[in-house]
Amino acid sequence: MRDLVLLGLLPLLLYFMAKRPFIGLGMWIWTALFFPNAWVYGPASHIRYNLLFTGVAILSYLAMRDKPKFQPGRLGSLVLLFFLWTTLSTMMTLAPPDISWDYWNRFAKVIVLFVFILLVVQKKLHIDFFLWCVVLSVGFYADLEGLKFLGSGGGHKIEGLTGHVLGDRNELAVAFVMTLPICYYLLGEYGKRSRLLWLALLGTMCLLVASVIGTQSRGGFIALAGFGAYLFIKTDRKIPVLILLVLLAGGLSMVASEEWMSRMNTIESADGDASFMGRVVAWKLSFILAVQNPVFGGGFKALEYFPVWSKLSQQFFSYSWFYTGDALPNTEIARAAHSVYFQVLGNQGFVGLAIYVACLGGAFLKAARIAGKAKELGAPDWVRSLATMLQLSIFAFALGGAALSFAYFDLIFAIFALLIVLEGRILPASLKELAR
Repeated sequence: MRDLVLLGLLPLLLYFMAKRPFIGLGMWIWTALFFPNAWVYGPASHIRYNLLFTGVAILSYLAMRDKPKFQPGRLGSLVLLFFLWTTLSTMMTLAPPDISWDYWNRFAKVIVLFVFILLVVQKKLHIDFFLWCVVLSVGFYADLEGLKFLGSGGGHKIEGLTGHVLGDRNELAVAFVMTLPICYYLLGEYGKRSRLLWLALLGTMCLLVASVIGTQSRGGFIALAGFGAYLFIKTDRKIPVLILLVLLAGGLSMVASEEWMSRMNTIESADGDASFMGRVVAWKLSFILAVQNPVFGGGFKALEYFPVWSKLSQQFFSYSWFYTGDALPNTEIARAAHSVYFQVLGNQGFVGLAIYVACLGGAFLKAARIAGKAKELGAPDWVRSLATMLQLSIFAFALGGAALSFAYFDLIFAIFALLIVLEGRILPASLKELAR
């Protein structure tokens, strides 16, 4: 049945994507985050939807008559410089070249999406459609899994889809938190127009929170707690937000299992948790890898290549100030870095990490600058709201990603691009409309 529905809708989707590039762009991120192939089992499962929709979006853009200028600005230039740096590091990779280049190819697709957002998005409608597609991918999965979690009384453990970019439950949890501020923005814009949309978005936000708990991810929980505190600080609706947070906390405490409680309690005593200290070992080896290759690092997946891991382990006691407790490197298998910062440090060296952190910090500050400028110049309220919520999404990623190998996630680079477009193209256009 799912195959028939998807195959029946496909020609219609392709037609609208061919007519409107921004629709193709939205479907591009939808397929990247939703992974439709995992939801169908017949002939529809053999179609490469992301490749198909990407191709149609690109062709649709090429057919556009009045193409906007490509204006990456400083943030966009930093992102492109980082991509160049990953290319150079891949050329000198310490991992098997086929593995590193395969990972580089995945990241190249993320950068192509980033570039096409800058090329295609021109209006509020385009941004809103793109964000709706994010909610209808990550948010839809949270709706299904969150209901299972609540329906089972907290017994259902939420996992990602096998083979998907969000297949790991920890990464999935951070993606859930990143989607929360997007829902909040859409709730403010569309909730007042339709009671049904208001209920759907509010329900999705509640289920996103429940789904974070259901993953039993400590990194996701930290990101969620940080998001809640930061949202309370940034929002103009402090009383309703506080009431919602209290109700959610009270409700979820009733379904949180003892296993979840015990896992979260290990946050307070991280140095006694073997799983966490194993990550610290990987961080230290990533640091040693960067010390030995300070400019370009070891390349994608270098740390996870056991000969490299084993060689780095021989230098493990060279940096005694890097505390790892009693934990030692695994002598049988290599492990991932488990931190976006140490992941980039090991993969692209100290220079690559500096560029990456500059991208994150630059985007965070740009969002704050847009919100401030919108308020100062009297721009429409939605501009300030969008900038603030995208800033919150970056904050959630930066906080939750500190313990995850998630540095090259599609959505964070898409948010970078949306902020560039918002400041350079959409904010000036909204101010001109007000001046008329």
